Amino acid sequence: MKRHLIIALALLITTMANAQKTPVKAVFDVSSSNEDLHETVVRHIGLMAKAYPDSEFELVAYGGAYAMLVDGISTVKSGISEITKMDNVSVVVCQVALEKHGKNKSDLIPGVGSVPDGIYELLLRQQEGWGYIKEMK
Repeated sequence: MKRHLIIALALLITTMANAQKTPVKAVFDVSSSNEDLHETVVRHIGLMAKAYPDSEFELVAYGGAYAMLVDGISTVKSGISEITKMDNVSVVVCQVALEKHGKNKSDLIPGVGSVPDGIYELLLRQQEGWGYIKEMK
């Protein structure tokens, strides 16, 4: 009886450990101009990308969050620069938000891309099966 319990427990632990290694795809939704939130999302993505190198992560910024990706005004430029160098991370900003604020692609931190519409990008990723994370503060 003890032996069966030990085997069952070992299988459970192995299954749980392997579940954390299963690659995932997650899209992070950031629309707030809150600079503390910007620091938080950059930290979350950086830590997750390092811990799960076989997974994919995308940060989609729109609305007031556009500023976190604009060179010269971003308060998280160094963090954005670090995560955009990671093979499993992409960072994009909504072109509509950029235009609304008189910015264009040349104003972005190197490594940051743009999409025509941030909300549409989020919908596409979810349709493709990506997990959705709304960063809030």
